[in-house]
Amino acid sequence: MAILGRGSKGEEVARLQALLCLANIDAKPIDGEFGQGTERAVLAYQDSKGMPSTGQADEETQEAVGMNQPDTTKIPVPVIDNITVDIVAQMFSRFTPRLNIETYLPEVLKALKQAAMDDRDLVLMVFGTIRAETEGFEPISEKQSKYNTDPGAHPFNRYDNMVSLGNQGRPDGERYRGRGFIQLTGRANYQRYGERLGLGSRLIEEPDLANDQRVAALILAEFIKDKRNLAKYAILGNDMKTARKLVNGGSHGLDRFTETFKTGMRILV
Repeated sequence: MAILGRGSKGEEVARLQALLCLANIDAKPIDGEFGQGTERAVLAYQDSKGMPSTGQADEETQEAVGMNQPDTTKIPVPVIDNITVDIVAQMFSRFTPRLNIETYLPEVLKALKQAAMDDRDLVLMVFGTIRAETEGFEPISEKQSKYNTDPGAHPFNRYDNMVSLGNQGRPDGERYRGRGFIQLTGRANYQRYGERLGLGSRLIEEPDLANDQRVAALILAEFIKDKRNLAKYAILGNDMKTARKLVNGGSHGLDRFTETFKTGMRILV
């Protein structure tokens, strides 16, 4: 095993952080980055076990925390064939129209199977994301708000020149605003997922296509799939905040995301 210490990054660090959390040592956020907080957590664990306090996860420390054991995040727990409208309705609120679940759930489940995402943690992450982004369980377009539009400015002006979104100035902000179940945002994401889904440039040329129920479901599945490994470690260590951040970039809707996930864990046994 390679020694993990300050500056180390990647899935092995995320797994270490998750296992430390399972050992009642706070190593959050479970983000795959070995910084000061992870170093403190390793020191605390080493002290609790009477091991040399180095702050580095050497082979002895890694074995003690369980990194030499099979990685449970790599063992999927299939649930899709057991999911029904009634089960999903229990995860959402009374404000979620049952008709929407009946309408859109089949495409969501189909997209998850197509993306090889039949795993309880990932499926619940998908439902938690839907509830956090669009509690009505339907693909929607982002509404104008103080978070995307400055007072007196044209709609979505704050997105127009965001390099992180790949936008190139007006009207990119409004044209590539959030859409779908995942609230796909930004020219770069529309291009990336359009190409991945075999749509070529159609998603760039017809951004409203991201609200088509089939396309929205496929984008959702692919987006979560891109985050699946780090997300699984965050979930293993009960770090819902980081799991949510992997999708949203922040904590918007974290309460709904967490509630949906926990409800699903109780009923999808």
